[in-house]
Amino acid sequence: MGIKYLHTMVRVKDLDESMKFYRLLGLEETRRHSNPSGRFTLVFMAPPGQPECPLELTFNWDGDEGLPSDSRHFGHLAYEVDDIYASCQSLMDNGVTINRPPRDGHMAFVRSPDNVSIELLQRGKALPPAEPWASMENSGHW
Repeated sequence: MGIKYLHTMVRVKDLDESMKFYRLLGLEETRRHSNPSGRFTLVFMAPPGQPECPLELTFNWDGDEGLPSDSRHFGHLAYEVDDIYASCQSLMDNGVTINRPPRDGHMAFVRSPDNVSIELLQRGKALPPAEPWASMENSGHW
């Protein structure tokens, strides 16, 4: 029996804010399904040209009372980027806190509006250490 990756699902509290965050990462909406009787909306987002790697954003119209509040029970999402410094700068310019700066030119962590930990990895070899990243402290946890 074979196995095929389908998607990673995260619950979101504010669909618009979450979609804005994932667009900043470079993802785009690939499909959407709203279920009025179940009172939820599913939005699938993926990197351009990679529809086989979707992230499913699940928005429950009536809220998520009683669900875990930290969303860290699954670990993190990981995305490879062309330029980790430019990616982190763009996120920071748009109000996203860089929890673990890319001091090594290779890896950084940020969090979504729903507290989902996102790992960013430099495509190919690590970039040479550069400021402000090389001396930037961690912020919070990831």
